[in-house]
Amino acid sequence: MSLITLIPLLPLLGFLINGIGFRHVPKSLAGIISTGAALASFACVLSLFFGFDGKPQIVSVFDWITVGKLNISMSFLIDQLSLLMLLIITGVGSLIHIYSIGYMSHDEGFGKFFAFLNLFLFFMLLLVMGSNYVVMFIGWEGVGLCSYLLIGFWNKNNNYGNAARKAFIMNRIGDLGFLLGIFLIITHFGSVEYADVLERVTDGGYASGDKTLFYITILLFVGAMGKSAQIPLYTWLPDAMAGPTPVSALIHAATMVTAGIYMIIRSNFMYSLAPDTLHIVAWVGTATAILAASIGLFQNDIKKVLAYSTVSQLGYMFMGLGVMAYSSSFFHVMTHAFFKALLFLGAGSVIHAMSDEQDIRKMGGLRKALPITFITFLIATIAISGIPPFAGFFSKDEILAHVFEHDKVMWGFAVFGSMMTSFYMFRLLFLTFFGEFRGTHEQEHHLHESPITMTAPLMILAVLSAAGGFFNLPHIFGGHASLAEFMAPLFAHSNVEHAAVDESLEKTLMIVSVIAALVSAGLAYVIYVGKKTIPVADEQVSGFQKVVYNKYYIDELYDKVFVKPITALSNFFSSVFEFLVIDLIVEGIGKLVKALSAEARLLQNGTTGYYIFAMVLSIAIIIIYSLKSFILG
Repeated sequence: MSLITLIPLLPLLGFLINGIGFRHVPKSLAGIISTGAALASFACVLSLFFGFDGKPQIVSVFDWITVGKLNISMSFLIDQLSLLMLLIITGVGSLIHIYSIGYMSHDEGFGKFFAFLNLFLFFMLLLVMGSNYVVMFIGWEGVGLCSYLLIGFWNKNNNYGNAARKAFIMNRIGDLGFLLGIFLIITHFGSVEYADVLERVTDGGYASGDKTLFYITILLFVGAMGKSAQIPLYTWLPDAMAGPTPVSALIHAATMVTAGIYMIIRSNFMYSLAPDTLHIVAWVGTATAILAASIGLFQNDIKKVLAYSTVSQLGYMFMGLGVMAYSSSFFHVMTHAFFKALLFLGAGSVIHAMSDEQDIRKMGGLRKALPITFITFLIATIAISGIPPFAGFFSKDEILAHVFEHDKVMWGFAVFGSMMTSFYMFRLLFLTFFGEFRGTHEQEHHLHESPITMTAPLMILAVLSAAGGFFNLPHIFGGHASLAEFMAPLFAHSNVEHAAVDESLEKTLMIVSVIAALVSAGLAYVIYVGKKTIPVADEQVSGFQKVVYNKYYIDELYDKVFVKPITALSNFFSSVFEFLVIDLIVEGIGKLVKALSAEARLLQNGTTGYYIFAMVLSIAIIIIYSLKSFILG
């Protein structure tokens, strides 16, 4: 069996073992099985990566669907993009598995949780390894199912169940667009294989702005909007915080939310010929980045701040995609996986120490009790804020530089969003780890650093968050843009051309973004450390801050515009339609037949004389009718 097929098979085996026997497999063994499966899969990916010769490789597992001339196979593609995604998914995923051993150690559903983690990993691997859009769609739907299972894992809490259903339903809305896009691909190209579609697009004489490609790419983007939480399908992601913290790290950092970015990069040869779609992608990403960052400014739930941060950072990735900075966007996917996984896992360490408290107004001074968590969280905060030389600085600045080439106004919005990012992240850091402890005496008494199974992944991710930018160090710093060069063959047919940015202008842009981040961080320090400001209680929030704190009431708007009308319509069908159609027609016919049969039953009374009389009467009627016909005829 090849290493390629082992990569998704190992997590699937881990799921089957723990999933079937989660009530019987001991906790220690369940964690070892699932984590071992993830690490073994990561080892297989490393072996493939170091042995990769630059030539894409397709491995066919079996022929799946054949309808006329359409052939769809279950096959895997190993190329530059899939290898990089596999490294992120299995690498960060393995660290999250290790972390979960400590975090979930006291949970009664320990084995079931690890089974779901492995299943999630399997579907995510299927999504990025598939050589065609249908296999990608199977993985796409699979991670949607697993997100529902993991977000609502603590299903005894009704609010968590609602959050899981919300994520599932909103993703299905986006998935419909993705599915329609696949149908259009089949209709126009007769195949769903990436290589075949690429060949038909490049050899088909499609010009830039072709309507067919516009419709396909915009439908695929609708799918990406759902999975990667862009306006208007983003509201599920902050609610997904209902799941255990390792789930938040898995969904929000390295895996599910990056699926939309992966799909667009994989389809870059079509998007590059659809400038109208790219324009929409860029501005939707910009609007999402600004909106989510502004909401994050006033949130007080440690995980909610990070959730809106994820939505905002995804907006930057789509901004990069919209200006055809595909490799820069993916670079940010990679660095974001490092520092956002670290932030969520660090938040989990804080929540673990605070006896499940998530309100940062009730924290403070934790850097003394949680030194490892504090140092690693600080590194991640610097990284996401875009301060050099940490990872986020290099990846975000690449996107900002390409956006500046494309649209100066969009660049201005992007820098403003970057300032808000720095402010709310340092606000979170200062309120959580600085000042005096504001929790209860019992919480203070139980404050302790997390076990090694939780802190070891934090330290590894901290190193990656600090040094991850050097994977694609730009020429201006004496680097070779290694990641961009490695990914270059993926865009050979996209005619991706960017005007060369003057070196002095590039330095100026970097200085502007760094100063903006430092000013925001300094402002947060003055407010929350210097003045020791503590956010007011929910009921005291007023004015525009109340609007932002309540997420601009967008959830309430969706409830009034979509949920309540649909509920009213369903109630109408339940009462009026069911009464008129079901009760009157269907049940009415049934009752009529029953009544007629009851009367007809009386004819069968069992009396022989009655039967003879009926027979003679019937014969007489037949004779009379025959004579009448004979005479008249």
